[in-house]
Amino acid sequence: MVSAQTDADALMIPKNFYCAGALFTNNTWKNYWEGTFKRDNGNIGTLTTNTYSVFGNYGIFNNLDVLFNVPYVTTNASAGTLKGQKGFQDLSLTLKWEPYKTKIGTGVFSTYAFLQGSTPLSNYQPDFQPMSIGLHSEAVAVRALVNYQISGFFLSASGQYIRRNDITIDRTSYYTTYLINSNRVDIPNANNYMLSTGYRSPQFNAQFMFEQFTTLGGFDIRKNDMPFPSNTMNYSEAGVLFKYSFDRVAGLELTAGGNYILNGRNVGQSTTIYGGVLYLFNFSKTK
Repeated sequence: MVSAQTDADALMIPKNFYCAGALFTNNTWKNYWEGTFKRDNGNIGTLTTNTYSVFGNYGIFNNLDVLFNVPYVTTNASAGTLKGQKGFQDLSLTLKWEPYKTKIGTGVFSTYAFLQGSTPLSNYQPDFQPMSIGLHSEAVAVRALVNYQISGFFLSASGQYIRRNDITIDRTSYYTTYLINSNRVDIPNANNYMLSTGYRSPQFNAQFMFEQFTTLGGFDIRKNDMPFPSNTMNYSEAGVLFKYSFDRVAGLELTAGGNYILNGRNVGQSTTIYGGVLYLFNFSKTK
């Protein structure tokens, strides 16, 4: 979820406020890394993934939020005979906590902790990469974030660990680096690190982000083979995000941005653009 008040930023929503939103994301790639070898594939052409998300964020307390996200995903290849997939992907729920905030010098230093869980919403097929809409794995993630802000300018850093469950596929044996006679697939855990900097105000938000995502295990795509759910999938990504809040329509916000994969292993070199609308509801007794 990429918008204001997410599971990877230093923005909190006040107690008894609710932020509802809808987001459209378009992701495309033609070239990908087969292990460390960068190539294209005439049986895929350009792969396009569109995601339609509805999400919400509620302030339980001023320093504790709960967030949810429900994505509907479609995939399509411009060449070859692989059939695109579509359906609801994974529901995610996140608790976001701001345990500490203090003034240091002319700025404010704050810390945040995130606990997130996700589970598949439909019986989609994960063993059809890269056309599948997801990995169909239940997951739990924890993230820690620190933020320092002077006036509207800020610098944030965060790290996340993701624990992913095994999945079941529709065949009784498969090959990784050796033959496995089972329909259970061990999905490697992962971690990621993110740096972001930019400018925030009550009306406008502009930021630049860099993320490093690393799977803790897995194996490379074999030469001229399809990807597999337990492949190593590493990447470095840069992105920008913008948000604007309207004065005349209190509570209405627009958000937009994009990301680009700079380098990777067993992933597509994708370009992502997104845009969405958010509305803030006030359920408190204050104006």
